Amino acid sequence: METPQERLKKRARRVPESQAAKGHSAAPARQLDLDYVEHILAARTVECVWDAHCKKMAEFGFDRLIYGLNHFRTHGEFGDQSDWIILTNHDPEYIERFFGNALFLHAPMAIWVARNKGACSWRWARERFERGETSEMENRVLEINSRMGVSAGYSISFENLSERRSSGIGLCARRGLTQDDVDRIWREHGDEIMVLNELMNLKMHILPQSNPSKPLTRRQREVLQWVADGKTIQDIATIMGLNPATIEKHLRLARERLNAETTAQAVMKASLQNQFFIVEGLGSR
Repeated sequence: METPQERLKKRARRVPESQAAKGHSAAPARQLDLDYVEHILAARTVECVWDAHCKKMAEFGFDRLIYGLNHFRTHGEFGDQSDWIILTNHDPEYIERFFGNALFLHAPMAIWVARNKGACSWRWARERFERGETSEMENRVLEINSRMGVSAGYSISFENLSERRSSGIGLCARRGLTQDDVDRIWREHGDEIMVLNELMNLKMHILPQSNPSKPLTRRQREVLQWVADGKTIQDIATIMGLNPATIEKHLRLARERLNAETTAQAVMKASLQNQFFIVEGLGSR
């Protein structure tokens, strides 16, 4: 099976098919921004990666992004919303409408990302609307998007090594750019944009992530780590110098914060979110 890293190298080398099909000679290879690549590789926090990626995508004309990552999709196309890590630099008003009213469940491009892999122009959603193939709720989302300047862009659904993992990003073009403009940008820079987004996504998968409203405490992480090592509650109590009732309390709170039904599920979620072995006080780079 081809690894994500091998796909990155292949995309970085490939001549755009649109040029080859027309008999054009290959354009001079554009070098990836190695400063950006090194910055992402060295980053130690989600915030550091996201800030750099938003700035980089803005250079291509995409100034508003929504990225979603779920390590633990168990049912449906989107899974449990509480398991998603959502990053965005959209206007707060738009985000309140899109997520607060659960419009994302009916957004044509979000549905495309959930059902497909690869990259897709937002022209796809507009053409479905023009053919009368969109639902009433999809039409509502498209109308709100148009009114709020979210009307031209591209979406990417990433390949993941686990069927339970799901991630994707919506790249919204700055106001004033049409979908024709965006499609021209993609024909010229699509391979590079894909490589940069694949790199960001791979990095996000290995960084510690948590729900900012319900982060695990140091004690909760510690007791889950001991459970993962096969220790009993009595063992953990002895190791940590606490009584078993306190260990049970930490495990119960950890289950609640991770929205897990059992301690085994909590251990799995903490592991998939890279919550174990976090270095306290580690600054961003």
